[in-house]
Amino acid sequence: MSQLLPLGAIFTFHARRDPDRPMITFADETMTRGEIEARANRRARMLAAKGVGQGDFVTIALPNGLEFVETCIALWKLGATPQPVSSSLPAAELRGIVDLVCPKLVIEHGMALDESFPVDPLPPIECNYWRAGASGGSTGTPKIIVTHGGTMVDPMAPVMGIQVDGVQLNPGPLYHSAPLSFSFMGMFAGSHVVDSGRFDPAAVLALIERYKVDWLFLVPTMMHRIFRLPVEVRESFDLSSIRTIWHTAAHCPVWLKQGWIDWLGPDRIFEMYSQTEAQAACVITGREWLTHKGSVGKVAVGKLAILDEQGRPCAPNEIGEIYFLPDAGRNATYHYIGAEAKAVGEWESPGDLGYLDEEGYLYIVDRRADMIVSGGANVYPAEVEAAIEAHPDVECAVVIGLPDEDLGHRVHALIERKAGTDIKEDELRDHVAGLLVRYKVPRDFEFVTTPLRNSAGKVRRGALREERIGRGR
Repeated sequence: MSQLLPLGAIFTFHARRDPDRPMITFADETMTRGEIEARANRRARMLAAKGVGQGDFVTIALPNGLEFVETCIALWKLGATPQPVSSSLPAAELRGIVDLVCPKLVIEHGMALDESFPVDPLPPIECNYWRAGASGGSTGTPKIIVTHGGTMVDPMAPVMGIQVDGVQLNPGPLYHSAPLSFSFMGMFAGSHVVDSGRFDPAAVLALIERYKVDWLFLVPTMMHRIFRLPVEVRESFDLSSIRTIWHTAAHCPVWLKQGWIDWLGPDRIFEMYSQTEAQAACVITGREWLTHKGSVGKVAVGKLAILDEQGRPCAPNEIGEIYFLPDAGRNATYHYIGAEAKAVGEWESPGDLGYLDEEGYLYIVDRRADMIVSGGANVYPAEVEAAIEAHPDVECAVVIGLPDEDLGHRVHALIERKAGTDIKEDELRDHVAGLLVRYKVPRDFEFVTTPLRNSAGKVRRGALREERIGRGR
C-alpha cells in the first residue's frame, strides 16, 4: 500500500523501522538512521530559531559531509528548500546567486550543533520545492533551477533500480544535481549511502568491495578514469554486489561504454539522458545499447522532438535541435530564477543537437553552443574529444574553437596527459587522423597540468575559450 510522506518525515519513518542501520558514511565516519534523525531534528530547531520556515530558500555552501546532509534534512523538516552551491565558489559568484535567490539564510562556514535543542521529531510538513539548484552553464552567468514535484515520496517504492535498505555509492559533489538527487533518493528508500570523497578511481572500487555497494551512478569522466586503471588493478576488486550502474550528465564515447559492458556485462549498465529541469528523459539499457550503439535511448518520461532551425520536425537521421515537453505541459517540472528557456511554442530546448533513428532511439551529437564551424564544416567537439581520449596516454581532452582568419574558427584541443606519460603532439595528431576525417583533426594541441573538468565531469568551455583568445590579443 502506497504511503506518501513529506521528505523530512521519511527520515523519522526509517529511524523508527531500524534506528541502528547505517544511513550515511563519509570517510570512516558512519551515522545510523537514529543518529541522523536526532541530529537533523536538533538542527531544524536551530534553523527555525534563525527564522527559517516553510517556503523559505536556504543557500548551502558546504562541502560533502555530515553537516550538508543534516542541513538538507533539517530544511525539509521545516518545509524549506535547500539551495546548494559549491563550497569553493568565488565570493562574487556566490553573491550573484544570493542576489537572485534572496534566501532566508546563507550557510557558508558551518553551524555547530547546539545540544540545548530537543531531538524529538517535528510535526510533518511538506515543502514547496524539494531543491533549487544553481547552474552557470558554460557562460558562468548564474541561474537557479527550482524543481517542482518530488515533495512527497513513498519510502518503500524506490525507482531506477534502487533497493529498499540497499547500499549506494556517491562519487560526486552534492551541490550538483545528479549526486544530490541520487544520494537522497537512496536515503529516501532507507539505503546506506557511502560518499567516496574526492574522486579516486581505485578508491571507488575499494569502497564498492568493502561496503558491498549494489547501486551507483557515474559520469563518463569517472568511467574513463576507472577504465584506464591497469587491468590487473581494475579486476582485483570484487564488484559482484553491483546490481545497477547508471551513467548520465555528459556524452559517453562508444569505445568507453563498450569497454564497461565487456567488463561488467550489459545487464547492470543503464544510461539516462535528461537535465535538471526534468521536462523529459531518455533511457537505454546496456543490452539495448548493443544493438543501438551510441544512442541514449528512447523517451521514457515526457515528450521529445527534433526540430530544424525553422522549428519544423526533422526526418529520421536528420540532425536538429532537441526539444522536450513534460507530459503535464510546459512549466510543470521546474521554473527558473534569473533565466528564460529557449522555446518553440510549448517545446523547450536543453541546447543539444541530435537525431532520432527510424525506431525512435535518440543519438546526441553535441551542444549547439559548442559546435565549431571550421572552413564551412561543422565540427562537434564531443566526437573529437572521444577520439582523443581513446588514446591510452590521455586522461582528459576538451576541444574548443578559436578564431582563425582563414577558416573562421580552428579546432583547438586541450589535453591532460595520464600520469607518468609524455605523449607528444605529432603522435596524438596521427592517432586522431586515423579515426576522424582531416578537417576534424585539431590544428593545435595544448598540454595542460591543471584539471580540465571539475569533480562532476563538467567543463566551462566559454572560460577556456576566452582565456586563450585573451592571450592572442
